Parts: sequence; C-alpha cells; structure tokens
Amino acid sequence: MPRIHGRCDERFSAVRAAFEENFRERGELGAAVTVLIAGEPVVDLWGGWADSARTRPWERETLVNVWSTTKGPTALCAHVLADRGLLDLDAPVAVYWPEFAAAGKEAVLVRHLLSHRAGLAGLREPHTLAELYDWDLTTARLAATEPWWEPGTRSGYHALTYGFLVGEVVRRITGLLPGEFLRREVTGPLGIDFTIGLPEKEADRVAELVVPRTDARTRAGFFARMPPLGVASLLNPPTGAAAANTPQWRAAEIPAANGHGTARAVAALYGILAGRGARDGRRILSGAAAERVREGQGVCRDLVLGEGLGHDTEIALGPWLSGPEGSYGPNPRAFGHDGAGGSCGLADPEADLALGYVMNRMGPGISDDPRKKALVEAVYGAL
Repeated sequence: MPRIHGRCDERFSAVRAAFEENFRERGELGAAVTVLIAGEPVVDLWGGWADSARTRPWERETLVNVWSTTKGPTALCAHVLADRGLLDLDAPVAVYWPEFAAAGKEAVLVRHLLSHRAGLAGLREPHTLAELYDWDLTTARLAATEPWWEPGTRSGYHALTYGFLVGEVVRRITGLLPGEFLRREVTGPLGIDFTIGLPEKEADRVAELVVPRTDARTRAGFFARMPPLGVASLLNPPTGAAAANTPQWRAAEIPAANGHGTARAVAALYGILAGRGARDGRRILSGAAAERVREGQGVCRDLVLGEGLGHDTEIALGPWLSGPEGSYGPNPRAFGHDGAGGSCGLADPEADLALGYVMNRMGPGISDDPRKKALVEAVYGAL
C-alpha cells in the first residue's frame, strides 16, 4: 500500500478510504483525485507510482494523458464561441467549414458534432497513427467522407474524430487550434494545469500509461467482437498506452484523446460548468450558456458503445448525462466524461460539485471504471 499524500476534509473521509481501497483492492498504480465544492477543494489526494517500474513516485504536480476526459474541455471551447455570438449551434457545420458539405453532409448541424450525432464516428478508409497526427490530412478526410448513419437521428461515439470535428470548427472561426484557444481563453487566465497534447518542457512530469496483461486480454476480446462501425470509431487507427507514451502522440493535437493534466486541473475545468460558468470570480460562460452544455439530445442505445454498455444513454452538447444509471452520481442531470481506462471529470451544478480523477493504470473498459465509481459513490455519500 503506497503512502497517500494531500488533504481531505473530515466530512469526506470516505473518499480517502475509497481512494486507498483503489490501491489495495482494485489494482491502482498511480492516481490522484480532487473534489471541489463551491470551487473550494475538499479532497485533494495523490499517491502511488508514475511508472510501471515503480521508480518515480506520483507527485502533486504529476501529469497524465486523460484520454476522452479531454472531450469536455474541447466542447467548452465551442461553447465559449457560441456564448460570444461567434458560433451558432443550430447552424450547418458547412457555414464555418465549407468543404464539410461534401458526401451528403450539408445539413449536419454544429450540435450534431457536439453530441456524437454527426454520423462520423470514424473514417471508412484506413488511417494510421502518423496520419492521425496530421491535422490537415485528418480533417480533410473527415470533410470528404460520408456519414455512417443519418446525422441527427442517433448518437454513435466519435472516439477520435470528435476532437477534429469540433476542433476544426473552432479553428475556422478563430484561426487557432483548440489547444491554443483553450490555453488563451480558459486555462491560461485561470492557471489550470491542463494542455491538449504535452509541451516538450513538461515531459519530466508526465506519468507512464500502463496496461496490465490481464486487462490487455480483456480489451482485445472486447475489440474482437466490434462491428465495423465500432472498429472505425475505436480502432482506426488503433491507439493505446504504447502509442500515448511516445513523443509523437504527446506532440500532436488530438482534442478528443490527448489532454494532459492533474486531477486538480480536470476538477477545475469541469468546475467551470459546476459553477454555472464561473470559477474563482472569473466568468468563462454565461449562466445560460453553461446550462446549455447539459442540454440532452435524446436517449438512445449508442451505435458504437451501446451493446458494450448494456443500457441506453443520453449525450448532451459535449458531456454525457448521469441519467438513471447514475454514471456521474444520483442527480440524473449531473454530467461528465470518462476517459478510456478510468479517468473522469464530473460536474453537478445542483450540488456545485466537481470531481477530477486521473490515473496511469488503464483498466479494460471505456467508461464507469470501478475505481471511478467507488470515488463518486463516496463523494455523494458524504453530501
């Protein structure tokens, strides 16, 4: 059992206990969790190891790739533009990105991109990792491809394409890739330790992602049963810890999957939404714009993840709603986003609560990792 560092209000001692249990009983290697209530930290814990060899302790400022937990901050970029009147969520994407109208996509709306309803969950042609790192090539291929289903009718998880689709709209409006826009407009002014991609100067702080052999076998079995749409979304190109630990991945702009940050940073970003658009006295979104983020776009069995999850879900304009399954706690209108292998960002405006959980031992699932669930249950049990 590694030593746990940080602080935890006595009221939330059950969260510390759950965090310790993750190491003792759920195979945790290195991790951190932060809980904010009304913007103030009531839990800020970290511990374990930042590498598989257990030579580098997980420190207070250790960074890690959080996979799809990145999608929340990427969606936030679009909502900032919408709040400023620069982006209409009900406008066709082609208004901002004319080439996107090809192959029957002229009626696809910006809200369809944000809610995984654009029908572009993955590319139809093989796409390599090297090509994924090429922003212009990837967005050009997405603009030229035809949808897998009628846009707007169903959700289908856009695992990798999400960030390029939303991000290219951000770029067409601002001239900035979403990582730079996020830095200038949100993380820089607020001092939030989160980047899309990883600056080379921060390489010494980043944790190594690790997949145990048993989890690798479970993941391989899950992917082997994937239908063509699932393969296109999750495996074209194949990604994973080995890829994400490379300098090439870290140097790229992959706004759906390569955000790097601390648990405090994730909690702060989702805390903007929990605080109805404001943090530390600074307003990032109007109250109405922050509320719009969790505007549900329809309950359905997700075309990519649905059978794997085993239940219907509802995606809002960026995050997933907690819903009756309680993925983000008992408030069905709480929301958040998980990252492959376990990480999570959560916002509950009714409780003015935000949570960030990051780790480096990747579990076999796409969402609702048992470690995350244990922490979320402990937080709500303390309220």
